[in-house]
Amino acid sequence: MQNSRVDIRAACFDFSTAQRDFYDDDELRRVYYPECIELVLAATGGIRGQVFDHTIRRRIWGGEDRKPGTPRQPVTRVHNDYTVRSGPQRVRDLMGDEAEELLKRRFQIVNVWRPIRGPLRDAPLALGDASSVPFADFVASDLVYRDRTGETYNLRYNPAHRWFYAPEMRQDEAILIKSYDSAGNGAARFAPHSSFEDPTAPADILPRESIEIRMLVFHPG
Repeated sequence: MQNSRVDIRAACFDFSTAQRDFYDDDELRRVYYPECIELVLAATGGIRGQVFDHTIRRRIWGGEDRKPGTPRQPVTRVHNDYTVRSGPQRVRDLMGDEAEELLKRRFQIVNVWRPIRGPLRDAPLALGDASSVPFADFVASDLVYRDRTGETYNLRYNPAHRWFYAPEMRQDEAILIKSYDSAGNGAARFAPHSSFEDPTAPADILPRESIEIRMLVFHPG
């Protein structure tokens, strides 16, 4: 993966928050979730948003992701969180009797990603330019949980892919990642992404701490 140190602040949002403790789940649901819904609806033109989970990642040098007793680690695999199959299935999983009616409209799955502390130099987030990634380069992969099996996309290597990142993100900035879009009108439907090691980062950088909120966004039609 070729990385471009390009300032993409236009793709970032200034996003101050009243949240004080990102490790307090009750406060997140009471304070941060509504803030994220407001941000995403304003950015996308959606009329209804529902946060369905969040993940905090805290780098432990040498730590193994999903190992008991180890915080979730930065993901180093290029991926997209949902597929043409699992995107609609997530609505069915979460929205109960409303699901089939909601699936008649345009909907999106959007992640709100931000550093918990910054400036972030360790394992920053790289984003693929959707216009450079043909659909044939997405490869579906099962994601197996105890209670269900999801599906994500891995990405085939292609030197034509273009990659960008926002250097030294601050705690009061966030990136929106569109993991799924049901629209078939030419809009980008997926956003491949991954963390990466920045070879220009100093040796004494703070370990990455970040939070990502995932939410459904429904549109008028």
